[in-house]
Amino acid sequence: MNFSRSFNNWRKYRQTVTELGRMTNRELHDLGIDRSDIHRVAREASHR
Repeated sequence: MNFSRSFNNWRKYRQTVTELGRMTNRELHDLGIDRSDIHRVAREASHR
């Protein structure tokens, strides 16, 4: 994987963590995400 792709994946990961982290527990629950799952969900989203 080249540097550009790795950097873009990292940016997507950080953006997802930030956005999910700003949500309330209720909003996360509505999406079927537990607060403890934010990093896993972000990791999965950044590799798509």
